[in-house]
Amino acid sequence: MQSTKVSVRNLAAAVIGNALEWYDFLVFAFMTPIIARLFFPVDPSAASGDLNAILMTTAIFGVGFFMRPVGGIILGMYGDKKGRKAALVLVTSLMAVSMAIITFSPTYLTAGMLAPVLILIARLIQGFSAGGEFGTATALLIEMAPPGKRGFYGSWQMTGQMIGLLIGAAAGTLMTVYFTQEEIEAWAWRIPFFVGLVIIPVAVYIRQQLDETEVFRNAKKQEAAEGHRITIGELLVNAWRETVLGIGLVAAATVTVYITFTYLVTFATKILKLPLQETFEVQMLGAFWVVVLTPLMGMLADRIGRSKLLIGSLGLYFVILFPIYSWLTAEPSIFRLIVVQLATGLCAAGFFAVFSTVMAVLFPTRVRSLGLSISYNIAVMLIGGFAQFIVTWLIQQTGSPMAPTYYVMFGVGLGLVAAILLGKRADSEVTH
Repeated sequence: MQSTKVSVRNLAAAVIGNALEWYDFLVFAFMTPIIARLFFPVDPSAASGDLNAILMTTAIFGVGFFMRPVGGIILGMYGDKKGRKAALVLVTSLMAVSMAIITFSPTYLTAGMLAPVLILIARLIQGFSAGGEFGTATALLIEMAPPGKRGFYGSWQMTGQMIGLLIGAAAGTLMTVYFTQEEIEAWAWRIPFFVGLVIIPVAVYIRQQLDETEVFRNAKKQEAAEGHRITIGELLVNAWRETVLGIGLVAAATVTVYITFTYLVTFATKILKLPLQETFEVQMLGAFWVVVLTPLMGMLADRIGRSKLLIGSLGLYFVILFPIYSWLTAEPSIFRLIVVQLATGLCAAGFFAVFSTVMAVLFPTRVRSLGLSISYNIAVMLIGGFAQFIVTWLIQQTGSPMAPTYYVMFGVGLGLVAAILLGKRADSEVTH
């Protein structure tokens, strides 16, 4: 049995990378209009100049999602071969390179076309490293969890994402409060990235102190005795059902993170015409609500069973989406937005609490990082990466502010079907 000290250290090591990844994601998204003007050639006389620059920035941001499956496969295989510790240290180091490039890159006015090229390189590296984060960190969390506490330990994976979103939203809010638009464009836009860069050495140090889990060490001994490593081809052939079910579960998670929480500011201000400052505060409230609830839901899952909480939370989530967003869009207000965030956050917390653990039990230890990475990153690339573009396009084409709701219902519906098909298997232990 691992000591409490070691468990807390490993828990922090697993969570900090995910939090940094989502902090970086939200800060970059918030800074998109500024980065567009500073790093891309814009014709001031053209009416579409700013829009074109934003589209180019968004495209570069999206390119990072195509690197996620590549990073997931390579870093997942590395984590299954060399260990969770080695993979997590590498992931965090790559994250540092990406953030350093963005923090110190010269603008287009100074360096010409080198400026957008550097931003592109940074996002490619970030996408590659992010591809290996979820699978390896989740494998570590679940394998180190004491019996009877895997729901609680696994809940910290998605809690880490929401912590990152919370801090990122806070950074965006503070930037608008303490700096003028001129100061932000001149130099202050670099501050949030620099803060993340300063934190990364701490994350690397924490991860370097990791202990490999007993489950992983035993799996490596078995592999050595058999003289055979499972290849990616064997994984896809022998575990294709698990991979497909995993993609379904990730679909529900990714539409929740990318639309329900991250897209909130754009949706509320541009579509519902609600004030920006208050919307940021609602976003922070929603993220904080989920951060508090998710570990508590993880503890509940350890008592009642993961399958019950998984199906129950996704079922309730799916049922309330249409009526609650219809109520919001019929008469938009900050009060109604808060109610929607708290209601959807409650369902999301129940799902998030068991999501990572259920994903982990789908795959055997020897290919757990790889299996998790493939399922997670394929779904994120296809469903999450283009989510905001798709729902914006749907709103434009249909004229209906309910378009994001339909997209979230689609993702949550896939997750609910996967949860039902999994059934009691979601309650399995991580011993294989």
